[in-house]
Amino acid sequence: MLPLLSLLALAPPALAQAPAPSARDRADLQRVEAYLNGLTTLRARFIQIAQNGATAQGTALIWRPGRMRFDYDPPEPLLLIANAGQFLHYDKELRQPSIVPVGSTPLGILLRDRITLSGDVTVSAVQREQGLLRVTLYRTENPAEGRITLVFAQEPMELRQWLVVDGQGRTTRVTLSAIETGLRLNRAAFDFNDPRFMANPVDNN
Repeated sequence: MLPLLSLLALAPPALAQAPAPSARDRADLQRVEAYLNGLTTLRARFIQIAQNGATAQGTALIWRPGRMRFDYDPPEPLLLIANAGQFLHYDKELRQPSIVPVGSTPLGILLRDRITLSGDVTVSAVQREQGLLRVTLYRTENPAEGRITLVFAQEPMELRQWLVVDGQGRTTRVTLSAIETGLRLNRAAFDFNDPRFMANPVDNN
């Protein structure tokens, strides 16, 4: 079984003070902000790779602000849902849920109503290579909660991957493919009052 909670990175190592961004960095960060704030719904296939090489795949849904869902393909019995300010990690085999606040995880930055990559969010690195833009960030007042690196295609800009680092320096990588945006999603797909819900998370009506 994959260490799913490491994807949320609850207690990473201390972070060095971030350098001041260059003019080019600031321009790229403005593009990232505009892209993320313009993103409402997203559906994609994902592949998750843990530090130990364990892999899993499934379908990811994002409905900004506030909602996210990861359905893992069998044999992984896992379900991850964000809604109402909480992340639910549910093991279907054990029928055991665990819940943490969205605001206590670096992944929660993606789900904010308005994403601003300054102030209470610190950008620690901006890197460019082979048409990709990598932005590493963490919550300014709570760096111990984790850091996340978002990876974007630059032309056109599109979220392709993220990496989260846990307290032991282990990295969990999530790569997206077959990305669709602007979909009409079923609100019930993000309701975790009953973990048995959701036959069809996309509403095509």
